[in-house]
Amino acid sequence: YFGTSILTGSDSFQEVVVKVERPTYNKPFLGGFRNVSTGVEFHNAGSQTKPKKRPDKGIELFSRGTQTAVEKNIRQQTRNTTSTQMTKTGLFVSNMTDKLITPGKYFTAEEYHKRRVEAVIVIQKYFRRWHAANLVQNLKVQRRFRLAREAQEELQKKWEKEEKLRREYEKKLNPKTREDFELLYHELQLWMQEETERINRTLTGAKRKAALYTLLEEETELIACIGMHKLSANLENQQKAILHFLGKCAQPRRWKAFDGKITEMDTQNSLRGKELLEIYRSINTKDIPKDERISVLLTLKWTVKEHECKLTQEIVALIDREIDLISREVKECNLEGLRKRICTLFLQYIKTPEFNPQVAGLIKVPQDPLTLYKNFYFCHSCEKYLAPTEFPIPASSHTIGRCRSCYQLDNEARKREAYFKYRLILENLRKSEVDYQDDSKIVFLVQLPDMQYLIEKIWNCQSALSACSDLYELVMVRWDKRHEWSPWNTILLTKEEADAHLKLCNLQKTYEAPFIYKIEQKHIRAKKYFAQIPAMSSFLHRSNNQSNANSYQKHSSLK
Repeated sequence: YFGTSILTGSDSFQEVVVKVERPTYNKPFLGGFRNVSTGVEFHNAGSQTKPKKRPDKGIELFSRGTQTAVEKNIRQQTRNTTSTQMTKTGLFVSNMTDKLITPGKYFTAEEYHKRRVEAVIVIQKYFRRWHAANLVQNLKVQRRFRLAREAQEELQKKWEKEEKLRREYEKKLNPKTREDFELLYHELQLWMQEETERINRTLTGAKRKAALYTLLEEETELIACIGMHKLSANLENQQKAILHFLGKCAQPRRWKAFDGKITEMDTQNSLRGKELLEIYRSINTKDIPKDERISVLLTLKWTVKEHECKLTQEIVALIDREIDLISREVKECNLEGLRKRICTLFLQYIKTPEFNPQVAGLIKVPQDPLTLYKNFYFCHSCEKYLAPTEFPIPASSHTIGRCRSCYQLDNEARKREAYFKYRLILENLRKSEVDYQDDSKIVFLVQLPDMQYLIEKIWNCQSALSACSDLYELVMVRWDKRHEWSPWNTILLTKEEADAHLKLCNLQKTYEAPFIYKIEQKHIRAKKYFAQIPAMSSFLHRSNNQSNANSYQKHSSLK
């Protein structure tokens, strides 16, 4: 016990007894700090608190006996009693079963090791023979699989080539798209050139002029025939586009659930779109009985009568006129114009958002009509104002130029070139550049005429390695795969050569110096041509700086 005094007033003190408990255990050090000047240690609060004792249950939970294993060491010896009986006086032991053992030839340790080595050599001989037989068998199996795979690949290539020729022949026989008619006009131009050369080579004078005149008449007839096919194909494509558009209006709402399943829901607008689609298909169906035709017209009449406007009144008047003419037994050929007019007006009815709300999200109408004046350009050839997407602008041009229709018409009348193969090469190149995922930009600036110039003038329409001239088999890839594609970092190869080229790591060690020099010269020619393009000037400066840095590194490494 310790006593201390406390000041209670201005002059009075009071004695207070303070009881100090001494701990009966050693305080654990759970962290703290020490005063450098005084050397006093201060512990954390956890060290100042008395540990909580576990309640005594009256049962001994841990003891030394349960923690220690009892071991005993006892020596044991097994009994094996044996005895040997020998012949002696009064006892005879037979020796008929005894064996006489004579010592063999003595051999030294060197002879023993020599025998072991010879036995090892024999074992190695048989093992190596077995291993060689297995190796040869595996090589035979691999060779058989490789030959079968090569034969399959050869058959696949042959089938693909035949399929391409068949599709090309089918396109020429039944042209449907713009590319099909390009091929058709290109074939016509090739035929004209061959016939003109043959006539100039074999005929002279008046016979030559008569043959050229006959050839010109045949060309005129073929052009007229192609024009008729083009008109019918345009009508068919237009009808397909209309049905595709109406099919979009009739599609239900779709969304993907958490388990990956697609859920569909028909809304009021989609059901309205389906109803109008079915009516449009019905009124476009030909060669149906008169009763069914009248039923379809009446359904259309009651559908459009839901809305009163000038358009619906005109449709109802035309429907009444056709029903009246059908009742008077008028021939169907005389009703074609009336039926086309009904279809056109009903299509206009479908494309009106007030009557078909689903079409509002499919028709691209600008919110501000004033924006049309900024985004439209004037074609000086056909004298029409068209959207920017209707103008094929080459990368080397400085002005807008003519629209796509004028370019196509000029190509059909004069050059008759087919851009289908160049378009395939450009599309494959863009797909491969997207797969690199390194933000390639130049390949999307290059247009179809630029690609044609690059293939025809720079690379001469043939592979740089095998001189293959089949454009269906050629692809453009990067010359140095570490840098993005550009006209001065490209090479024209076949598909197999391109796959092998992209696997190379060091071009200088793989290709010979004359071949590399030839490729570099082609790159220089491409740079000179594309240097005229303002959009590629920045890429050219960047590639020049990069090439200078590479040459400096190469020069320093040689030193």
